[in-house]
Amino acid sequence: MSHNPEFSRRVMMNRIGGGIEETVEANETERKALAARFGIPSVDKLVCRFRLTPVTSKIILAEGWIAASVHQSCVITDEIFADALAEAFSVRFIPLEDMPEDEFDIDSIDLDAIDEVPHDGRAIDLGEAASEQLALMLDPYPRKPGAGLENAVDVAPREGDDDADGLLPEDAKAAKPNPFAALAALKSGKKGE
Repeated sequence: MSHNPEFSRRVMMNRIGGGIEETVEANETERKALAARFGIPSVDKLVCRFRLTPVTSKIILAEGWIAASVHQSCVITDEIFADALAEAFSVRFIPLEDMPEDEFDIDSIDLDAIDEVPHDGRAIDLGEAASEQLALMLDPYPRKPGAGLENAVDVAPREGDDDADGLLPEDAKAAKPNPFAALAALKSGKKGE
């Protein structure tokens, strides 16, 4: 890992044996640091329960359930609102040396595959794994419940539907140029239209 995790709970590999269950919870200082990391007003609660099962002597499957309470800023109203998040997930802890190189082929990514998290061979960090799952759960464009775009366009108009709602006056309809007419003229070889 390239940074010191704000929320770290390391479990030694030799403790896992045939499998164990662990629960981790972020304290107030860790939650404040995570809120700063994620750019949100606050993380009020972060608890994660893990079931750790060895796949091999170096690979650990972690099945988890995370629950969090956060405050976010609405992208529409800029009001701060509370949000409760909960989700089940699975990750696989693998040795750092087995992680793929930074360069990869975007077409080779399996979006349905279990995420892989590196470990140093001695311990796995359940706190950082929980933090990363929380980051994935946060809506990048949070909206306060009830906040809406009253005048938003749900569907882009099709060509010829410039006045689908009948609101343009007749003289405005005739004067309004088709934005694609110039491109069509260029394509057909007619310039200056």
